[in-house]
Amino acid sequence: MFTGSHVAIVTPFRKGKVDERALGDLIEWQIAKGTNGIVPCGTTGESATLSHEEHNRVIELTVEVVRRRVPVTAGTGSNSTDEAISLTKHAKEAGADAALLITPYYNKPTQEGLYRHYKAIAEAVDLPLVLYNIPGRTGVNMLPATVARLAVIPNIVGVKEGSGVIQQASDIVQTCGGRLAVLAGDDAMTLPMMAVGGQGVITVTANIAPTEMANMVKAFAAGNIEEARRLHFQLSPLFAALFYETNPIPVKEALGMMGKIDPELRLPLCPMGKENRDKLMQVMKEARFI
Repeated sequence: MFTGSHVAIVTPFRKGKVDERALGDLIEWQIAKGTNGIVPCGTTGESATLSHEEHNRVIELTVEVVRRRVPVTAGTGSNSTDEAISLTKHAKEAGADAALLITPYYNKPTQEGLYRHYKAIAEAVDLPLVLYNIPGRTGVNMLPATVARLAVIPNIVGVKEGSGVIQQASDIVQTCGGRLAVLAGDDAMTLPMMAVGGQGVITVTANIAPTEMANMVKAFAAGNIEEARRLHFQLSPLFAALFYETNPIPVKEALGMMGKIDPELRLPLCPMGKENRDKLMQVMKEARFI
């Protein structure tokens, strides 16, 4: 289940509400274009500004639209363990195949606290769980030793490693790669991480280039290193452009340029500055996405 390119899908809004039709259309397009899995309500899905009702509905709708054609890994993390358990229980009831759980943000738990947080969720909800480490967002870095401790828990089956440090990814693969799937959490690190044993990516870029991201991962897994490298370099300008400003501002703008969604955001996120938008548009044109 946890191999290939899994899109961290945006949550489209229209006039302040979740645009369910646009989300359904995006999911159908992703599956048609070869994406290996859908990940709703992650960072890219603006989970931080969804109400609990909206969060639950986005997961329910995703499961309904996907209809078991690809895995659905629902974002259910929180900096409150009780809240994470509640969201994860709902994801299971909604029919999600797995849950993605970000490390608790702002309150900066110790490594022991991280271990106890994930252990409590795993014991409370019988659902495959994917750990999510992204210290640039959360203020805490989950160390390989902590991942290794958690990897012995049967329903902890993967980790999205977004530290951006290849040595850390390598250490995770070396210590527990046989027990859980290691997925890139930074699109530009997908190929380097697969080179040390990673199995795929949970990706922002696939929102724009689903086929190319899926083909890059597939090519490397099949041993076609030159093709994987070619696609990596082809996508590299987009990897950078989608982070000209805070994710998901640029990816929503790019989808708006493609006519896929209204690029509406919720405060405190705001529309892209003109200079960066112009640069993004140039990258999109050169890549022939618009």
